[in-house]
Amino acid sequence: MDRTKIKIVKRAEANVVKGKKKKNKNKAATPRTAAREMVSTVTEWVTDLKQRKTEETKAAFDLLFAANQQPRES
Repeated sequence: MDRTKIKIVKRAEANVVKGKKKKNKNKAATPRTAAREMVSTVTEWVTDLKQRKTEETKAAFDLLFAANQQPRES
């Protein structure tokens, strides 16, 4: 038979372990991490704005040149 080992943890040791786990649960706890998240968010905003403006400009050019193309009468 295969016997597994059982670890006995005393109450005092269990309280020490529980106390250590409560540190830094928040992802943005450090200023460097918070700054990195802010830069990432702003970069995404700028990229989205740039892409939207490019699409709007392309649509405006298409409308402009489509309006000038009329069939010629011979």
